[in-house]
Amino acid sequence: MPEGHTLRRLADDLTDAFAGRPAAVSSPQGRFAAAAAVLDGTVLRGADSAGKHLFVEFDGERFVHVHLGLIGSFEVVRGVDEVPPPVGQVRLRLVAGFPGRAYADLRGATRCDLVTAGERDAVLAGLGPDPLRPEADPLRAWARVARSDRPIGDLLMDQSVLAGVGNVYRAELLFRHRMHPLRPGRTLRRGQFLAMWADLVALMAEGVRTGRIDTVRPEHSPTAMGRPPRVDDHGGEVYVYRRAGQPCHLCARPVRTDVLAGRNLFWCGHCQPTFRSRALQ
Repeated sequence: MPEGHTLRRLADDLTDAFAGRPAAVSSPQGRFAAAAAVLDGTVLRGADSAGKHLFVEFDGERFVHVHLGLIGSFEVVRGVDEVPPPVGQVRLRLVAGFPGRAYADLRGATRCDLVTAGERDAVLAGLGPDPLRPEADPLRAWARVARSDRPIGDLLMDQSVLAGVGNVYRAELLFRHRMHPLRPGRTLRRGQFLAMWADLVALMAEGVRTGRIDTVRPEHSPTAMGRPPRVDDHGGEVYVYRRAGQPCHLCARPVRTDVLAGRNLFWCGHCQPTFRSRALQ
């Protein structure tokens, strides 16, 4: 599933391509046809993201709310002479004319709905702070983590606790902070959590810039360690994500995997030891 940096980058691309211009709005697939007819020809004001949610704003405080889900994609193409016919199941197509002809095609999304400002605000109210938003307050997330018996590996993926983190950032953040994914949230110290938040802010901002997730520190890069680059359709250099059974870059022990709340966990049993409360020792 696309993580928060993907949606932030997509919002920026849509704004750059369409903001302030009338847009031809259609639904070649037909599932968004009625709403598309309402928006067709109106000015697209811009796009914004919150966690894994995307909102495309049109005149009159009308918003297209998009959640890409597991397989969704929103392709933005600029600077074309001709807009090609839609290919495949295009739920939503946006087209802007000259100067700078552009189009965008949405496919496979879990959600694509026309909503009001109030409905958008209700979605935002249900989300935890997003590390990519400058106004985000990490103490909101910390308040939830600090009183929870749930594993930190579960809490990080709960969008009502912290918005935008998916399986890759979850696995990599925990490795970078030497934290076992099953450690109860209430056992973390505030300083530990705030250090993780600051790391997420930097990592996800870099993901927006590059369009990929790279989490290894410079001293652990393929060049620095003399190892081959990662080959994976997800791209990016990582420590443990989707590396089950492969040697840890730091200790060479096999990376472990398990399932938590329906999603695969990846961690190093040596670098991320099981948490033991001092009160029980």
